[in-house]
This record gives sequence, structure tokens and C-alpha cells, in this order.
Amino acid sequence: MPSWAKAPDFADQPARRDAVRAQTVVDRERYLEEGLTPLRCQACHTEVLVRKSSSRQTSVQWTGDPASQCPVFAEISAKGRGPGRPDTCERLQKTIKWAVDEGVLHVPE
Repeated sequence: MPSWAKAPDFADQPARRDAVRAQTVVDRERYLEEGLTPLRCQACHTEVLVRKSSSRQTSVQWTGDPASQCPVFAEISAKGRGPGRPDTCERLQKTIKWAVDEGVLHVPE
């Protein structure tokens, strides 16, 4: 019985399957790693990776569990809520704004 898949696996087309896999590696690097700048929060010194894709869009990648690194997220976790509520730590947001203002983080036009 065939199983449902969101995308074809190209099992019958090895060259195409290899091309898709190679492009997936490129895409993963582009979207998950490229352009990330290490940045330390000025309040708690937690280091995160940050990318500004526009003036309104910011990607923050934590290098570990936010609740074990940031006092704000530790407090949120202690109350039984997960990261993402609020979107980020207000202190970290201020650090990111400072980094943009100082030219540490580049914002594409």
C-alpha cells in the first residue's frame, strides 16, 4: 500500500533525487545558517545568533535552551509557558536594536 508524502521522493529518478537532496543542503544552509551574527545580550550576556532580513523581520537562533540561558525566559518557563510568548526578551530586543543602530547587524534594503 503506498504511503502519502507531501513531496515526491523521486525513487525512480536517481539523478533528480540527488539534485533535490543537494539543493536541500544548500537551502538549509541559506535559511538556517547564512547571515547569522553572534550577539550577546547586553543585560544577561546570553549569546544568540541573529539575522535581520528586513527592518521588520528578525531571526533569532538560540544556541541552547532559552529558559536555561535567559532570566526572562527562565521566568516564563517557571510560570509554565514556553518560549515565544512574548516573541523574545525585551532586553534582547533592545540589544538587537543597538546592534542595528551601531552597524553590527546589517539590514538589507
